[in-house]
Amino acid sequence: MSELNHTPLYAFHQDNGGKMVPFAGYEMPVQYPMGVKKEHEHTRSACGLFDVSHMGQVLVHGANVAEALETLLPADIVGLEQGRQRYSLMTNDSGGILDDLMVVNAGDHFYLVVNAACKEQDIAHLRTGLGNDYRVEELDRGLLALQGPKAEAVMHRLCPAACDLVFMEHARFEIDGIPVWVSRSGYTGEDGFEISVPADACDTLARRLCEEEEVEPIGLGARDSLRLEAGLCLYGHDIDTTTTPVEASLIWAVGKPRRRDGERPGGFPGADVILHQIEARDHARKRVGLMGEGRAPVREGAELFDADGQAIGQVTSGSFGPSVGHPVAMGYVSVEYAEAGNSVHAEVRGRKLPMKIAKMPFVTPGYRRG
Repeated sequence: MSELNHTPLYAFHQDNGGKMVPFAGYEMPVQYPMGVKKEHEHTRSACGLFDVSHMGQVLVHGANVAEALETLLPADIVGLEQGRQRYSLMTNDSGGILDDLMVVNAGDHFYLVVNAACKEQDIAHLRTGLGNDYRVEELDRGLLALQGPKAEAVMHRLCPAACDLVFMEHARFEIDGIPVWVSRSGYTGEDGFEISVPADACDTLARRLCEEEEVEPIGLGARDSLRLEAGLCLYGHDIDTTTTPVEASLIWAVGKPRRRDGERPGGFPGADVILHQIEARDHARKRVGLMGEGRAPVREGAELFDADGQAIGQVTSGSFGPSVGHPVAMGYVSVEYAEAGNSVHAEVRGRKLPMKIAKMPFVTPGYRRG
């Protein structure tokens, strides 16, 4: 692990008994002594603190930057109000997904959060695509996610003004004199906050948050099972350069003004492919949720079959869902099998395990929308 990067919370993880593993070029905690299942349950019932400092944080500066970003992203960026955040995608010329990301209108610039494994290529893609009229600045900042139904109570003690934010709003505050950028968002399906903090203050803030009785540090293992129950994609598994937003059931990430009948149709890489699929619905496969009928988890890579034993797709993420009490998964199936309630079988170690196509998310989201 000597060649792996460390986040500003490396000492924090060691001090809290984190079991470290390689992840996206970093040494990261997969779990703490509490264990993955209890960490998952604690986040659903109280409040978990996640280190997501490995993610890429980027500022984009320049005149008419929203219009420029729309040449690379299919979202409605021009219509994004100051202080609001939006999920978006980077696409290639064939309509495949290069990465998924968050975009914030920060006033005279935009703030982007991209995936750790993709951040170098994403920054290069932004610089090439936007050209010399725009400055793409990679930041050296920590990023913490405070997630769970008691996250607001914790935040209210440290930064009550941040509790006025609603889902997908973003603003700047101070916590104990530390300047922070806070969004009301997350990757667990729960209410919570993502907190961007100067790298040299990240450890101090993480330890301060963990002084609150509701808060426990949570590792990558529970982060994965939480996001899976919430029906959220993991880049490189559920979406990649071979999947389009339509196949991935992410049509909603293509802004209405960017569609054929919109105010600013197309203009982003792969627009012809993606907009054709939105209109014609002639794509061959679709991302779906899957609910197991037994207890055995169905993992990534398991092949899916119909009742006649014909291969119809593959699982891209899978685990046991502690909050739902069943194995949960997502994957791609031929569109004719994609309706919720349809029965399929997943092959696991030579056995065909029954599953049903299920609506996602598997849990009721706890987002504060107003």
